[in-house]
Amino acid sequence: MIDDPAAPTGNPGRVAPLNRDLPLNPQEESAWRALARAIIVVPKVLGRALEAEHNLTMAEYFVLMNLSEEPEGALRMTELASRGSLSVSGMTRVVDRLVRTGLVERVRCPSDARGYLAVLTPIGASRLAEAYPTHLRTVRENVVDHLAGMDLPALAERIGRFAEQEPGPNLASPKAKAESHSGS
Repeated sequence: MIDDPAAPTGNPGRVAPLNRDLPLNPQEESAWRALARAIIVVPKVLGRALEAEHNLTMAEYFVLMNLSEEPEGALRMTELASRGSLSVSGMTRVVDRLVRTGLVERVRCPSDARGYLAVLTPIGASRLAEAYPTHLRTVRENVVDHLAGMDLPALAERIGRFAEQEPGPNLASPKAKAESHSGS
């Protein structure tokens, strides 16, 4: 029996594949290549803008942003690494650079003396606030402006499925997370 490609899979918006080993059709190949290029190019473009205007790498901006979204401005190093899909040692190198510039402090975790927290400093919060308009402008110019007329919630939901099986951050904005919790 041959699977019907339009048969429901129990996952809305997804169909059962005929055979995952078959070559991609031209539309699939085009979509895949465009997505793969965007995955490579967009972070480079964002990083160049942040480095040129604020002397921050994308990884450093990511750390500052994630810390700023936490009620205490602090996260365990392991949680930061997971959110950034980095090894703990890789995240430690990023945080150490931020510590040297006074944007973040590393402190022992009060609940586990073996662990460390990265804590956003007032200088780090200020630097993030300065870089935020650059980040917004660059994201709009290089991503959002190209998505005009698309169903953005559906696009975000579909793209979000790609990384479902990998540990990492909930990519919903803090506002969206709060709204989803208040509605339940």
